[in-house]
Amino acid sequence: MKEQLKVISESLKDRLVEMNRYIHDHPELGNQEHEAVNVLTTFLRENGFEIKCPVAGLDTAFEAVYDSKKPGLSVAYLCEYDALPELGHGCGHNMIGVMSAGAGVALSKVIDEIGGKVYVFGTPAEETNGAKVTMTEAGLFNGMDAVMMVHPSGFTTESGTSLAMEALQFDYTGRPAHAAAAPEKGINALNAVIQLFNGIDALRQHVTPDVRMHGIITNGGVAANIVPEHATAQFYIRAATKEYLAVVKEKVLGIANGAALMTGATLEVSNYEISYDDLKTNELLSETFNENIRSLGIEEIKKPSKSTGSVDIGNISNICPTIHPYIGIADCEITGHSQQMVDATVTDFAHDRLVIATTALAYTGYDVLAGNVKLK
Repeated sequence: MKEQLKVISESLKDRLVEMNRYIHDHPELGNQEHEAVNVLTTFLRENGFEIKCPVAGLDTAFEAVYDSKKPGLSVAYLCEYDALPELGHGCGHNMIGVMSAGAGVALSKVIDEIGGKVYVFGTPAEETNGAKVTMTEAGLFNGMDAVMMVHPSGFTTESGTSLAMEALQFDYTGRPAHAAAAPEKGINALNAVIQLFNGIDALRQHVTPDVRMHGIITNGGVAANIVPEHATAQFYIRAATKEYLAVVKEKVLGIANGAALMTGATLEVSNYEISYDDLKTNELLSETFNENIRSLGIEEIKKPSKSTGSVDIGNISNICPTIHPYIGIADCEITGHSQQMVDATVTDFAHDRLVIATTALAYTGYDVLAGNVKLK
């Protein structure tokens, strides 16, 4: 069966390359990826998938499903396709969407024999507001037995981890006054923000080494001779697990409230971006993918480096078995979010690796549906 999947994937190469180049040449920002969605859903529809678009209230999110009409498990592949401002596809999302769609189509050609369902999800705006979180909360991934995607990089690397993240905004309100003539009549909201920064800096020595806390002042007043009535700070708070992140968040909120108490300002706390859970790689699914990609000729697979960033696939991984490995498209170091990555995604070498990753994803999906790997 896997040899059949390989033949199918290789037969799709010209179409996959065409889609990859088109999305590369027509970059679209998050939540504006209408052309990319059209390219991918047209390909899926032509191959028997039923399409829902939009989903989860997101105009450029989609759900595509091929149902064998036989009992079985459900495998999902994730498409990303948003680009970066000015740079274009400096994170290689043009390849990600095509690899996942290709894997879904390849697997659909054999699923009638083994049963189950193949899903392909379009997940927009990974670079900005993390649509996978919204789609997870909408229940789109409930009941999935395996969720997969592959990201281009310089080297082929195992699926690893990411940090859970809260994006917290602190809005302090004081009372304005003339800073020279009547400072005693004012309450300085900027002082509260400064105390917030000082408190968080003091906290750093009392948290585990995985924690990251970094922020900016987005509003610090309007003029030097007016006691600032309003001041705002935004912070990313990260930790290795969402459980420990909750502990750190409570400490930070205590500091924030203390800063308000010290200065007499009032405080409102909100999330200015969607929060991400940590990525929990399913090790059995990961090793199955690694074995499959080795069988296709990629023998060197690097161990994942320690992550200090956050990704929206983390929320999916907390409810169902998930992997997020990397495929080497240059066999040298490539800086993410760079012109180097933009150019690397449309080379002949990258297109060969695109087909290999597509095939490995299809192999792994087959292993799940056929019961070759027991994930639950």
